[in-house]
Amino acid sequence: MYDVAIIGSGIIGAALFRHLARFKLRTVLIERENDVALGATRANSAIVHAGYDPPNGSLMAKYNVEGNRMFDGLCQELSIPFRRNGSLVVALTQEESKGLESLLENGQRNGVPGLELWTQEHVAAMEPNLAPCRQALYAPTGGIVGVYELATALAENGLVNGGNVLLESEVIGIEKISGQPDYFNIKLCNGRVIASRFLVNAAGTWADKIHALIAPPNYKIHPNKGEYFLFDHSEGTRVSHTIFRVPSPLGKGVLVTPTVHGNLLVGPNSNSTDDPDDTATSDSGLNTVKVSALQTVPQLNFRKNIRNFAGVRARSDRQDFIVEEVADVPGMIDLAGIKSPGLSASPAIAIAATELLERAGLELTEKPTFISRREQIYFMSLSPQEKQKLIQENAAYGRIICRCESITEGEVLDSIRRPLGASTVDGVKRRCRPGSGRCQGGFCLPKVMTILARERGVPVEEIQQDRSGSWIVCPTNRKAQEETGGRCDV
Repeated sequence: MYDVAIIGSGIIGAALFRHLARFKLRTVLIERENDVALGATRANSAIVHAGYDPPNGSLMAKYNVEGNRMFDGLCQELSIPFRRNGSLVVALTQEESKGLESLLENGQRNGVPGLELWTQEHVAAMEPNLAPCRQALYAPTGGIVGVYELATALAENGLVNGGNVLLESEVIGIEKISGQPDYFNIKLCNGRVIASRFLVNAAGTWADKIHALIAPPNYKIHPNKGEYFLFDHSEGTRVSHTIFRVPSPLGKGVLVTPTVHGNLLVGPNSNSTDDPDDTATSDSGLNTVKVSALQTVPQLNFRKNIRNFAGVRARSDRQDFIVEEVADVPGMIDLAGIKSPGLSASPAIAIAATELLERAGLELTEKPTFISRREQIYFMSLSPQEKQKLIQENAAYGRIICRCESITEGEVLDSIRRPLGASTVDGVKRRCRPGSGRCQGGFCLPKVMTILARERGVPVEEIQQDRSGSWIVCPTNRKAQEETGGRCDV
């Protein structure tokens, strides 16, 4: 029997999984997909928000500011790219200027340090490619992070420290069993039943469905989709700060931001959807993003766009994060409705959830053997001397697999061989970025597939792009054809 079972391996579930690994507990992370972080976490803005926007007194404000402070240490421990580039909220009109003053006051009440109102002249000097604006709110603690790398690193570190991860294990039933002590039986789609004394629902856009498996509904998730443009490195220095417009009731609006990997990201829009897994893009949605972004940064060259994608946020009808023990089900914790700034708040939410579990009766004894550090090699960030030394030790680091991003075979192999290693092409991409550059895998895709097939000891036809069933090469054996209905994705 487990002490704690966590349903959902997005940034919230993974952060809690890693935090609980500090204690002498039997913990399991349960995920319906074939890899971690395939929900909202894999398709968002990768922004660490400063915390001036959430309403004062809300959980969003509290955990945003607390979580923001933790990112330097967390990312250093896990070898994750993170940079405090600062954010600017620009006001293009007099009415928006009034909104900046409200944001400044709200941010100060929330405890956000270093907030300043910049004049039009100061903004123009710092960001010459912006449209003329009346003024801007500057937040020095705003940052950008490698969100895919962070989510997988959190889950991996929890695994290394004794936790268990179950992939392709959709939860289809939950039952509370009375005993000494009480516990949960968690029924999985593969027929397996997991027993755990405590249960955490971190299922993102599916959280209300998981809640309803055992408790009367008391909140509703309304999935909200946002679409993005990702630009080539040649546009990556168009702005240096993360650029926002003054927020509206629909959200923070379309942003323009550099990424930690040297690209430029533009988006998202905001549209309700009935499907929690709806990540399709549309001409109309992308055009909305484009028009809004050009109002802020008129010189954006959309011909440099290399990728479009969409993500779905877990917006609830409560208008705030849901971080609580389920009233009718002692021992079950809901972490739901974690929309933006959920990524920024994730380390603090993990601590808050642990405290809820302790109050519910979970005994916490720190583990002296906890391994907090995780190392990952980013070959292109090394000095020439360090590169040469590494190649001498392992020749795989001397072979470039991805020309666009200069990713080596050594890094690809690391991503597959790690404790929570990649099993798909996009799983490798999320961990070390081959296929993320200008050609979007046109050069490196066959090489990555070959390496995956070799490392896993399977035919190349069995290598998938991403989710289960996303075949790249049409399956040749009858069993695989039957499982996919005789179809292949490409």
